[in-house]
Amino acid sequence: MKTGPVVNRAGGLHPGLGWTLATAVVLGLLIWLLPRQKTPGGMTGEQPALVVYCAAGIQSPVQEVAREFEKLYGVKIQLQYGGSGTLLANLKVSKIGDLFIPGDESYITLGKQQGLLAEVLPLAHQVPVIIVRRGNPAKIQTVKDLLRTGIKVSLANPEAASIGTIVKRVLSASGDWAALEAQTRKSGVFKPTVNDVANDVKLGAVDAGVVWDATAQQYPALEMVRVPEFAQAGQTISVAVLNSTRQSALALRFARYLGARDKGLKAFTRWHYSVAEGDAWAEIPQITLFSGAMLRPGVEQTLKDFEQREGVRINTIYNGCGILTSQMRAGQRPDAYFACDTSFMKSVQDLYHDSVTISENEILIIVPKGNPQKIQTVEDLTKPGLRLGLAHPEKSAMGALTKNMLVAMGRYEAVCRNLKLDSPTGDFLINQLRTGSLDAIIACRSNAQNVREHVEVIRIDHPLATAVQPYGVAKSTQYQQLMTRLLEMIESPASSNRFTGAGFYWRFQARTN
Repeated sequence: MKTGPVVNRAGGLHPGLGWTLATAVVLGLLIWLLPRQKTPGGMTGEQPALVVYCAAGIQSPVQEVAREFEKLYGVKIQLQYGGSGTLLANLKVSKIGDLFIPGDESYITLGKQQGLLAEVLPLAHQVPVIIVRRGNPAKIQTVKDLLRTGIKVSLANPEAASIGTIVKRVLSASGDWAALEAQTRKSGVFKPTVNDVANDVKLGAVDAGVVWDATAQQYPALEMVRVPEFAQAGQTISVAVLNSTRQSALALRFARYLGARDKGLKAFTRWHYSVAEGDAWAEIPQITLFSGAMLRPGVEQTLKDFEQREGVRINTIYNGCGILTSQMRAGQRPDAYFACDTSFMKSVQDLYHDSVTISENEILIIVPKGNPQKIQTVEDLTKPGLRLGLAHPEKSAMGALTKNMLVAMGRYEAVCRNLKLDSPTGDFLINQLRTGSLDAIIACRSNAQNVREHVEVIRIDHPLATAVQPYGVAKSTQYQQLMTRLLEMIESPASSNRFTGAGFYWRFQARTN
C-alpha cells in the first residue's frame, strides 16, 4: 500500500507531524550551532578528506593503515588505486589531491621534475621477481625460460605500472626485452597493474609473470623465482605530498603515520615488505634544535614555516656555540645542530651524521657611524685608551675564530689590552656599541646587517676572517626523516633569500642526484 504525507482535511500537514518536523528543524539547527566535536589531535570532524593516489600493488598495507588512521583521528581518507604511471598522469591533469604513493622512485623523480611533488618520505623496498604457480609446473628458472615455445607470460604495461617500467628498462639493457614483449603479446594484452599480473598466474591463465617480491608473497598459491637480472633492480616505495594539497599538516601527519616504525611500517612488514628506517610516531612531534645565536636572523622564519607546514613543535635553543657544545658534551642531545662554524661541529661530530654546509659569515671590525676613532685596520685596535668588545673565545664560535685570526696575525695580546667587554653573542656587542659603551667591536657581517644606518663596517683582509655554518642531524634523534626534511627547507630558495638578506653568504650546493 502506498503512503504519502499525513495531511489534515484542509489539505495541510497533519498537526502532529508538523510539530515533529518543526522540532527536528530546531534541534538540527541547535546541533549545527554547537561547537564541532574535536577528534584526537585537535582535528574536527569537518576536516576535508585526504585524497591519496596509491599504486595498486601497495593497496593492502596502505588501506590497512588508512583505516586505522581514520578510526584514530576521524579523518576520511579517499584512496584511488591504479598503475603508477596512470595515477601520475591523472593527478597532473586534475591538480587535485594530497598524497601520491607510486611503486618506485622513478615516478617520484618525474613528479618532482613536473613540479607536482613536495616532501617525500621513504616507506619500503621491493625487488622484481618471476612468479609461477606453486610447484613451478613449467620449470621456469631464468628469464630465458620465459621465451620457450608455448610458455604464456603476463607483464604489466610499462606505460602504466611501475613494475612494467622497471622490467622493460632492465631487460632492454640485457637484450631480452623485444623477445619477451613479443612472447607476452601472444598471451594477450599487457596488464594495467601488478595485481592483474599476479591474478593471471594464480588463475592459470598464464605460466609466469613478473611482479614485486612483496606482491608475490601476498599470494599463497604462487612462488617466486629470483633471477640475477632483477637482483639490482630493487626500488624504494615512498609517499610524496602533492603541491596541490591545501592541508599540508594533515597530509604530512598521515604520511608520517604511514612511515612511522611503530605504526604504518608494521603493516608493511606484515604484508612482506622490507621497510625503511622510519621515525618514531608522535601526533605532534616535539623536536629540539641547537643553533648558534648568529644564525637566528637567517633561520628563524624558516623554522616557523616548518612548524606550520608539518604540524610540529620546534624548541630552538640559540646560544654561543661554545656553550652549546659544552651542553652536548655534558649529555644533552638535541635532534639537530646548526653550528656557527665548522670548528664547533667538528668538536661534536661523533654525535651527528655528516653535516651539510649552508652559509658563511664574514668577520669584520664594526664601529659607530662616522667612525670617530678613525679605525681602518686591526692594528688601529691597539690604540691606547680604545674601548673594544670581542666575542668570548670559549663560549662562541665567533670568539674562537676571532682569537685564532688575531693570534695568526700576531696581534692578539696587543688587541686584548683594550678589551673592555667579551660576550657569547655578537648582538650584545652591537647593542653596547650603539649605546656608546664601546668604540669598536669585532663581530660578524650578519650582526651589523640590520643596524647599518647606525654603524660602519671595516673588512679584515685575512683568510681566517670567515665563519662557515654547517647543519647536522643527530644520530640519537627519534626523528631522522623529520630532521632531514627540516634540512631540506633550510636548503630551499626561500631560506637562501632570508640568509642573504640577513648578511650571510649562501654556500649550499644543490644535490645533483
